[in-house]
Parts: sequence; structure tokens; C-alpha cells
Amino acid sequence: MTTNTRRFPAEWEKQQGILLCFPHNGKDWPGKYEAIQWAFVEFIKKVVTFEPVFLIVADENLKVKVTEMLETAAVKMNTVSFLIYKTNRSWMRDSGPIIIKNGTKREALNFNFNGWAKYKNIQLDKLVPHKVGEFLNIPLTQVLHNGKPVIVEGGAIDSNGKGTLLTSEECLMHPDIQVRNPNFTKADYEAVFKEYLGITNVIWLGDGIEGDDTHGHIDDLCRFVNEDTIITIVESDPKDNNYKPLQDNLKRLQNAKLENGKSPKIVTLPMPKRIDFDGLRLPASYANFLILNQCILVPTFNDANDRKALNIISDCFSDREIIGINAIDLIWGFGTLHCLSQQIPE
Repeated sequence: MTTNTRRFPAEWEKQQGILLCFPHNGKDWPGKYEAIQWAFVEFIKKVVTFEPVFLIVADENLKVKVTEMLETAAVKMNTVSFLIYKTNRSWMRDSGPIIIKNGTKREALNFNFNGWAKYKNIQLDKLVPHKVGEFLNIPLTQVLHNGKPVIVEGGAIDSNGKGTLLTSEECLMHPDIQVRNPNFTKADYEAVFKEYLGITNVIWLGDGIEGDDTHGHIDDLCRFVNEDTIITIVESDPKDNNYKPLQDNLKRLQNAKLENGKSPKIVTLPMPKRIDFDGLRLPASYANFLILNQCILVPTFNDANDRKALNIISDCFSDREIIGINAIDLIWGFGTLHCLSQQIPE
């Protein structure tokens, strides 16, 4: 029997850089495309202070335009590498590859993006893992179970780097809404996570937050901040639709065990007040922060709880700078900093 040498590194482990994709059409942000481009430039500027950015752009024309915008914003261009490839959209956490360690080497995993089992225009996004694997010279592996492709987005899973993974039942187990893998059981998922990610222990949360287009992604709910501590969002208003599901998730975490049999430490994070735009509730969450080398970028929402959230996250990462990034425009696309990015482990 061969031993499994695969391991899903935690996000706080040393990174080579961050994968981003510059938005090339406004469809994910109707009416806000101009603002989004500058929000993106600001996002890139913050990341490259700490590590390189691998930036996907649709074509040479967009590369020229983005270069001009970055130079206008005084971004150090030697920290940005361009990969020219036209995508359907910019959510690299989900369409991009998940890069793991396999022994001493890296391996890119293709989890067969299918538009969150919701959108049909995905033919270009499906090839992102191949393009990124080639660009970074990291071998790509197609994730299969019983000979069939398995669909899991990066936003649906979070790892402590030691064998425990967080995910949600709403995203992966719902019988008839946005079904990624029909007839999959928890045992099927756990077998896939063990084979491809070296995961020996899965903590299952219940439902995600209201308005989440992905139907329950974990990176809007709770995250590992170190190998034995989980930060999780809670809603303080009992009348809010998020109150009960988030209380249920908190209870599940309080009863959960890590891969070593110990109970995780739990830190709670508030929610911003409800944000509505054009008749829709948007899935604003402070849990969608991005961990970089020496820094944490946290989405903020012009809300009184912004400061509380920044302070709580700061206490969790005493060795890193904490920087808030206004995500009021980004969230109109139903995601923020973590959803848009994918870390490349060193």
C-alpha cells in the first residue's frame, strides 16, 4: 500500500504569491464596473506590498490598460506577472487550482469548476487550472472519485494544515439546490478529501449566510486562524435570518474535535449590518479575509462593526499587519477578497 504524501497547507503558511484575475467585463458587478476596476487596483497594490501577484488578464489590450492603471496607482510593476487568458469571471478561489504539497513538491488540483452548479457560461473558467499550472510549472491533477470528476470550490473548504478541514452541509450536501456531486455522501467527500488533500478529519457546519450566491461557502462563515483556533461569524440580532443558522454553526464548532482529538478554540466575529443593493441582500462577511505573508487583508463595509472585526482578527494574528479594504463595491458581485484570490504556497 502506498502512503499518502499529500497535504493541504494552511493559508498562513509561506506563500509564493497570490493569483488574481482582473475583471474584463462588468457582468458580475452590473453598473459598478468602473469602480470595481479601481477597487481591484487597490487590492493588487496592497497584496504586492507583501508578496507577488500572478494576474490573469483577458488580452493584450487589457494588459496595457491595467499596467497604466497600476502605474498611476504607484504599484511596483516588478511584483506583478501577467498571464494572458480570457476567463468568464474573476473568482479565482473557485475556478483556480488548489495548490497542495505532495511530499516535497507542489501539485495543482483541478476540482472541475462548474459555475457553482448554477451558471452555464463556464467553458473558459474550466481551463483556468490548466493555464495556471502551466504558467507556474506545477503539475496538474484532475480530481476524480470512482472514475468521475469531483466538483468542489476552494471557497467551500478551509484547512488547518494538520489534517482538519472545515466545510458546510448546505454547500456540499443539499439534495436539490446547486448540487455539485449528485448522490455524494459525506463518506464520499471525506474519501476525496483524504486522497487528494491528506485530510483525516472533517468538521461539517450547517447552513451559510443569506444572499450567498454559492449556497454555503465556508469562507463567509468560519476560518482557521491557526492550527487549533477557528474564527466564526455570529449575528447579534435574533430577528435577522442569519441568527439561527450561525448559532447552529457555533454550537457545532463548540462540539467539534480536531484531528488530534482536542477541541478547537473558538473566536466569534460580528456581522456587518445588512447590506441591500438593487433589491438583493448581499453576503457581506468579515470572514472573507485573505491571509498573506506578514499581513491580513480584511473586507470592511462602512459599518460600526468594521473596527470590532479588525481588532478581533488582529488579536488572532499578532505577528501580522491587519489592513481593512473597503469592499462595498466588491460585495455587489457576491464576494470579496478571499473569493477573488487563490494563494500559491511556496
